[in-house]
Amino acid sequence: MSLFFHIVPHFIRCALFILIVPLLGTGCAILEEKDETADWTGEQFLAAGHSQMAAGDWPAAITTYQKMQGRYPYGRNAEQAHLDMAYAYFKNDEPALTVAATNRFIQMHPTHPNVDYAFYLKGLALFEPPDSLIDTLTGKNPANHDISPVREAFVAYRELVSRFPESRYAPDARKRLVYIINVLAVHEVDVAHYYYALGANVAAVNRARLVLETYRNSPAVEHALGIMIKAYARMGLVDLQADTLRVLTLNYPDSEHLN
Repeated sequence: MSLFFHIVPHFIRCALFILIVPLLGTGCAILEEKDETADWTGEQFLAAGHSQMAAGDWPAAITTYQKMQGRYPYGRNAEQAHLDMAYAYFKNDEPALTVAATNRFIQMHPTHPNVDYAFYLKGLALFEPPDSLIDTLTGKNPANHDISPVREAFVAYRELVSRFPESRYAPDARKRLVYIINVLAVHEVDVAHYYYALGANVAAVNRARLVLETYRNSPAVEHALGIMIKAYARMGLVDLQADTLRVLTLNYPDSEHLN
């Protein structure tokens, strides 16, 4: 120490002293900071999370529930926090995290009284239909996009209505299933039309037939029949073309595909 003070000039020693003292003060301040939630009970965490969600502060609610899960991972309060956090993720426009949270809840608590809500929330996060009805095949519709989340939503809603038919969420889930079935059917018709445009007639017919077999109550059946008629005609399969035309005429007498 004596050697340092002999070598370093006086003004440098003063500068170092000025720099070090504030840093020491800052360090003490940091050490004195305390987590206000350190002594919270599970009930306090839940109450705070509910208040934050009521105020629309979704990020704060998520942070609160994450802290709670770290300290109180088990019990009824923890289960409720898990569901609340999934909802906060959904409202914070984080569908992937919503799905992950609901999946964990379903796996960990398959017999929970509110597991039906987990299925419902999962479906909402996977696919939220637009306000308008499905447009025509040449217009904008959800089937033009990645269809895998829609299929997953279908599975979630189907599980909900089959396992919990009396659930308060079941009526809305059934309505959403009808819409999703139409979306999936339109998607298959789009694929069939794509194959037909490529000249892959057999593939076009097979994809269109899938609509008839799987989504028989969907309006997309009309368009699937139209593609099959054109594909059979192109392949020279006159009898199959005539049979399909007869079905189309019987069920859709005003179809655009009859012109």
